[in-house]
Amino acid sequence: MSYSRSLTLSLGLLFAAPAAAQVPQPVFVPAPAAPEFLSRYDFHMTVHQLYGSDDPAERFSWDSHFGGSFDLIDYVFGRASVNVDYEAVLGHELRPFDPNQANYTLEASLSGRVRDTEIVAVFHHVSRHLSDRPKHYAIAWNAWGGRLLRRVTVGDVTIDGALDVGRVVQHSFVDYTWIGDLDVMIRRPVSPRVGVFAHGSGQMFAVDGTIPNRGTQIGALLEAGVRLAGRGGALEAFAGFERRVDAYPLDRVPQNWVLAGFRLLSR
Repeated sequence: MSYSRSLTLSLGLLFAAPAAAQVPQPVFVPAPAAPEFLSRYDFHMTVHQLYGSDDPAERFSWDSHFGGSFDLIDYVFGRASVNVDYEAVLGHELRPFDPNQANYTLEASLSGRVRDTEIVAVFHHVSRHLSDRPKHYAIAWNAWGGRLLRRVTVGDVTIDGALDVGRVVQHSFVDYTWIGDLDVMIRRPVSPRVGVFAHGSGQMFAVDGTIPNRGTQIGALLEAGVRLAGRGGALEAFAGFERRVDAYPLDRVPQNWVLAGFRLLSR
């Protein structure tokens, strides 16, 4: 595949992608020479400021994520993995830095490798909570699904893609039935310690029709930035745009904003 063709395809996927996907993006991992226990652990922490939200309650000023993912065992032809993420969203409704929601993501998966592609079976759980505010019922969903992970390298450019489709098998308050994700990351090193990247993700929620005048929900996240690598980890500074579906747990309303921030990664 030529460089121009690969770049065109990847940018097409990036900008055609239907909402914010997982943090961090799941990526293909090459097979070890022999089975390994706890073969991989990745930590992430992201903080970014949100600009331009039209929310009258002023609930969207900052967004933050932290968590980790690890491979419990890599059996060469695939791996068993766990991913955990905690998200805190802050506004300035009651005070300058006002945490108003906390969202938990828990995921377990099993994969099989076929050359540079992984085929993954996934169980995905999301639970949404309010901070410093009353909430008398659960807001959550569980989904079973599949994922394809693919890596393409063209010269010194690395392109990682993830495609997810999941069936919602249990939900509380939300009306989701199927969820689809597309995530593309393009990285290019500038020097041994410095690189640049472009990242796009999309998410589509099919709904069950219990809420009048509400159809399939679509969102997107686009970001680009600089990566600085050190011996113990990496720092990414980035800016971008997000359209988030059902941005506040109790409101079935999307929000748009521009964002800028940084991310710490264990590698």
